[in-house]
Amino acid sequence: MTTIFRFLKRYGTFILVQTAFLLCVILRNAVGICVVLSLCIIALLALRWVERWQTNRRIKALTRYLCTVQDRLSLPPMETDEDGEWGILQSEIYKVVALLRQQYSEEKRQKQYLADMLSNISHQIKTPLTAISLMTELLEQPSLTEEQRMDYAGKIDTQVTRITWLIRHLLTLSQLEAGVLELKHEEISVLSVMEQVRDSLNVLSELKGVEVHLAISSEITIKGDRHWLSEAMMNIVKNGIEHNDKPDGGYVRISATQTPIFVRVTIEDNGSGIDGQDLPHIFERFYKAKNAPSQSIGIGLSLAKQIVAGLNGKIEVQSAIQHGTIFTVTFYSI
Repeated sequence: MTTIFRFLKRYGTFILVQTAFLLCVILRNAVGICVVLSLCIIALLALRWVERWQTNRRIKALTRYLCTVQDRLSLPPMETDEDGEWGILQSEIYKVVALLRQQYSEEKRQKQYLADMLSNISHQIKTPLTAISLMTELLEQPSLTEEQRMDYAGKIDTQVTRITWLIRHLLTLSQLEAGVLELKHEEISVLSVMEQVRDSLNVLSELKGVEVHLAISSEITIKGDRHWLSEAMMNIVKNGIEHNDKPDGGYVRISATQTPIFVRVTIEDNGSGIDGQDLPHIFERFYKAKNAPSQSIGIGLSLAKQIVAGLNGKIEVQSAIQHGTIFTVTFYSI
């Protein structure tokens, strides 16, 4: 039926005119010519009515489609069997609707992300701010000794440092997740980065009795941002040190291999391990495992994952309780 409508719309008027002309030539009488012309006019009017009906049907179909998109808040497929201008119009409407839906979804996601971030910041800052407020009130007591005042002042300074660290890392994490933090891609030595990480965590490793071993060739290099790569690796190595309390001496072993396709860094420890229920969530922001230290905030590994992803890499982890943990960080060259 649609094919007939298309044919009549395109060639109907021409066929009617030619047919009427031939009949008039054949009949050659006034009555016959009048009848033929009358029939021709009726046919033209019918053809025009069919075209108008077809146009109204198409408009109603497009209207129903747009109403469906609004009511369902989804993007159903559009049935298009038209050619010419109507087919182009249908295609362009679908493209615009798809683009608007995508923009709406992205805007909704951004708003939810902002709400979650503000909620997380508020929750994490509330405790140190409460502690600062309480100790500030205590400092106002005239009966305090100088030693007590210095103790409270030191605690306030510790809480301020914690808030500063938290805000700085949250902002960095937000920038990484939003893709607005530009990371450098310079040729850097993996060994030099890991030596820097080991030296920065030297005090913590000595306090925990954990030895950090490096088995990395000086020739292994990757293209990345030295500062942020060090930040990511430090969070991973620090996790291995903090969760290691072996009485006979704990260790964190760091090795690396290089192929034409990737550079793989393996960080293995013999610590307490990660529970199977916690393992799928350790890279989530503010997630704290059951055996996490009380002072842990839960954004170190999340930040590490985002940094590694920004450097065209990925992090994988294997762990079992009391059998240590292995983090595998892979940076792809292509």
